[in-house]
Amino acid sequence: MSDFRLPDLGEGLTEATIVSWLVAVGDEVLRNQALAEVETAKALVELPSPHAGRIAALHAAEGETLAVGAPLIGFEEAGAQAPTTGGAPADEEATASGTGSPTDPSDAPSAPTASAAPQRQQVLVGYGPVLPDAGRPRRRPRSFETVPFVGRSAAEAGRERPSAMPPVRRHARDLGVDLGAVRGSGPGGRILRADVDACAPGGTGPQGTRSVRASTRVPVTGLRRETARAMTDSAFTAPHASVHTTIDVTDALEHLHRPGRDGRRTSFLATVCRAILPAAARTPSANARFDAEAGEIEQFADVVLGIAVATERGLVVATVPDASEVDGATLTERIAEQAARARDGSLTPAELTGSTLTVTNVGVFGVDGGVPILNPGQSMILAVGAIRTQPWEYRGEVALRKVVTLTVSFDHRVLDGAEASAFLTDVTDVLSDPAILLTR
Repeated sequence: MSDFRLPDLGEGLTEATIVSWLVAVGDEVLRNQALAEVETAKALVELPSPHAGRIAALHAAEGETLAVGAPLIGFEEAGAQAPTTGGAPADEEATASGTGSPTDPSDAPSAPTASAAPQRQQVLVGYGPVLPDAGRPRRRPRSFETVPFVGRSAAEAGRERPSAMPPVRRHARDLGVDLGAVRGSGPGGRILRADVDACAPGGTGPQGTRSVRASTRVPVTGLRRETARAMTDSAFTAPHASVHTTIDVTDALEHLHRPGRDGRRTSFLATVCRAILPAAARTPSANARFDAEAGEIEQFADVVLGIAVATERGLVVATVPDASEVDGATLTERIAEQAARARDGSLTPAELTGSTLTVTNVGVFGVDGGVPILNPGQSMILAVGAIRTQPWEYRGEVALRKVVTLTVSFDHRVLDGAEASAFLTDVTDVLSDPAILLTR
């Protein structure tokens, strides 16, 4: 038996969490067949089998986090099984059941031995030609079960010594509370100080009948843990400041609702992204980062847009390639495509890194605005609120208009308020005037 170890998934990642097993012990697998779904700090990926064979052991449970290089699966490689001592030959039985591999050694793919296999394998590149019949098993959703702690009844408590720590027993003696009549709400029915207080004269509940609802604990792993770390580092490293404005976008929306010659439309979010590009060119510090080690501000040559996407696994920032090279309708399609791939977990780690300026559309959640935290390694992030119909001054009169609030958070080490305001004004100028939209 040889062990398949957790490979290096790239981007400097050192560990991964087993989300779900797609195989079980005893299964026959083909080369490149998906074995498991694993979650790294960057993405959710499927691990393909390096060779054909039988699954002899699974070295980790679902939800467990492993370091790169740790044993993952024990393999009995095809053609290496020991012969059986009775009944039909093993190969014939496997063939009859429809799960075996061909008996002709020339048909079996060659597989390296465990000693010759490298500790870290680049699985994202693949192990060879993909077999069409390997299949793509369905993902099994994770769930977290809430199990309430069940305390013991007074009758049960009378038959054995109640479970309580010495300080709690002393506290019960001081209050004159019989621990045998107290229902514990702690782990395993242990009596807590709060249980004693509730059963004391003048307590918050009748003796022995206090009901405590159990809390739910959700493990923080993979993407959620990486997001927590990154947001904490950003919030407590970069001095955040923000400016915001609300603008009339009625005319711009009327322009966007008209399809182009090819029948395609440009979304408002794509228009915001297009407006960012010239604004960043006029304010280079908006497309930059603070290098604390070098004591320098690095201004990026190109704007690489990142779109914040809320997924079931947590928040990710998907890059939008070549945003400055395409028209509004094409940019709309690319944003939608990247967002969809982010939600289904099919983006590669490279597509989740490298952005230089981020846009977050909080308006899709029905809120007017927010003050976002900077994506680490960037000097600015722009939040787009919901488009509302409100009374607004228009050509000297009050009229119902479509308005939206834009907010930018920025690193005050890189920009000051004047630069951030100039950037935001350039963005709003483009969004407010359809004539400018036509020239961009």
